[in-house]
Amino acid sequence: MTDLATFAELIPLDHGLCVVNTVRGDGGVQSSVVNAGVLEHPVHGGRVVGLVAIGGTRKLHNLRTRPWATIVARAGWRWATVEGDAEIIGPDDPHPDVDGEALRRLLRDIFRAAGGTHDDWDTYDRVMAQDRRAAVLITPRHAYSSPQP
Repeated sequence: MTDLATFAELIPLDHGLCVVNTVRGDGGVQSSVVNAGVLEHPVHGGRVVGLVAIGGTRKLHNLRTRPWATIVARAGWRWATVEGDAEIIGPDDPHPDVDGEALRRLLRDIFRAAGGTHDDWDTYDRVMAQDRRAAVLITPRHAYSSPQP
């Protein structure tokens, strides 16, 4: 497995803000700013990069067609990139081993991995369901980063 240590170190330094890149139908790159973090895959274990996407977004459409993503975390002049297979788990992309309760916990786990906290988890869960939010899990195939000084 590709090491995610450098990527994970950068997450708390800029609120988990990252740029995720997917491939459009025309071969071009679609980029979005997201909050992401590193966590264990909920089904098979192993560390992955996770983010939460609103249902119906272009990034989800792209990932359904081409399940590959590149994500970059940065803080100051330090950066780390992870490239890998992307898996979507959500209301529009069910997983046989992830029921509704497991999805609710997974969305919370990703939020926390990205540095998020919440005072009202019931409201958080309701908004996630209303927005048909999905978990995107990127299994690393390549990871590289800026040179250390």
